[in-house]
Amino acid sequence: MKKIAGSILFLLLFSISFAQKHPKKEIAKDSVIKTRILFIFDASQSMWGLMDGETKIAIAQRLLSTAIDSLKNIENVEVALRVYGNRKDINSGPQDCEDTHLEVPFEKNNIEKIKHVLKSTQPKGTTLIAKSLEASEADFPPCKNCRNIIILITDGIEACNGDPCAVSRALQQNGIILKPFVIGVGMDQDYSEQFRCMGEYYDASNKNSFKSILSIVIAEALSTTSCQINLLNVNQQPTETNANMTFYDQHTGEIKYNLVHTLNYKGNPDTISIDPLSTYKIVVHTKPQMRKENVRFKPGEHTIVNIDAPQGSLQFKSAGNTNNQYGFEGIIIQRDSSKILNHQKFERVEKYIVGEYNIELLTIPRIKTTVQIAQSETKKIEVPQPGRVSFNVNTFGFGSIYQLVNGKLEMIYEMNVESPAETIYMLPGTYTVVYRTKNAKRSIYTIEKKFKVESGKQIKVDLF
Repeated sequence: MKKIAGSILFLLLFSISFAQKHPKKEIAKDSVIKTRILFIFDASQSMWGLMDGETKIAIAQRLLSTAIDSLKNIENVEVALRVYGNRKDINSGPQDCEDTHLEVPFEKNNIEKIKHVLKSTQPKGTTLIAKSLEASEADFPPCKNCRNIIILITDGIEACNGDPCAVSRALQQNGIILKPFVIGVGMDQDYSEQFRCMGEYYDASNKNSFKSILSIVIAEALSTTSCQINLLNVNQQPTETNANMTFYDQHTGEIKYNLVHTLNYKGNPDTISIDPLSTYKIVVHTKPQMRKENVRFKPGEHTIVNIDAPQGSLQFKSAGNTNNQYGFEGIIIQRDSSKILNHQKFERVEKYIVGEYNIELLTIPRIKTTVQIAQSETKKIEVPQPGRVSFNVNTFGFGSIYQLVNGKLEMIYEMNVESPAETIYMLPGTYTVVYRTKNAKRSIYTIEKKFKVESGKQIKVDLF
């Protein structure tokens, strides 16, 4: 345990030094993330119990004071102390389930004040963990760029009929705190499961393990770790890149990081510094999105996360046109889904996850087809160059254009009632226009004309 603690503390000091020399790009440009640690300290009467021939309160006071003292010169770290069970003597009457107090609030240069309070604390009362956690919400002043962490040091279970696990979950889900650390001091092993639902539980069964665990917990609370996101192709190789990735807090839905995936100069996925205390949902903004739920990172370790994201490309082209002067677009729908995935302009090349898609090209008439996107290949769909059709009318009216399909007329375009004298681009073919002026009050005044469209040519259709 001493070797582990030494390694963690070395990693912490290295991380702090590195962070000072290399500011993290993931942090907002106008802010630096502050870490706020609230120690919740058990001063219930059971802390007079012995561990390794010394009272648990004496061990906890001494070791916590030393640990807090080590935080004195670390930038962007603030600490506070809440104590329960230290004011109402349980032997002088019924237990006081309100006996929890923020003894030292978050403020600069308060380490000596916390050490003084710890030294003078005398165990008297009962164990009210749920109430202390609930009250801790007000201990953290509003802050947009803070990591709020609770380290609970206790030797017993809830004695006031509260539900510490429910309170902890609510605090996490509401984005008040990250998952708490719980250090059990000489606690009965049967109680451990009652704390694991609250947060990360550590069992300090003796003086040495308490010292090591306290060092590890503080190091984990302060340190970031590194990760590498591998976006895998169909051969499970990490070659996909340049997609935006959003890291959400799995419990609160809060956006923690928003990064564009990058391959470094060696062609490997870039290394990212990340807060290991949250559980993440990672969404890769490919089309469609790929995601991974409940991703956790171990402090001090480099973690590789593999996400399947094989991609190919799609391009729509119109013969004889390279700048989409016709304004054509395509609608992409994932196979076996009715949801529109994307609107893609002609000539643009866009990436999609490998698979089959339904395509509807918004030409006149529309073209419907199915395409297969293959790994690292560009699927091109080319349509004939359209012709330009101008309709000449005397006045406003009602009109529509039809195409004969399997012996039946299908409407492919509805003309603008207020401005039917319009010009549109249409694919080559033979069509029928049906039109009646707005002032004509009998159906027999309907005009029906056939016309033919040829690629690259302009025609005028008179509707009078």
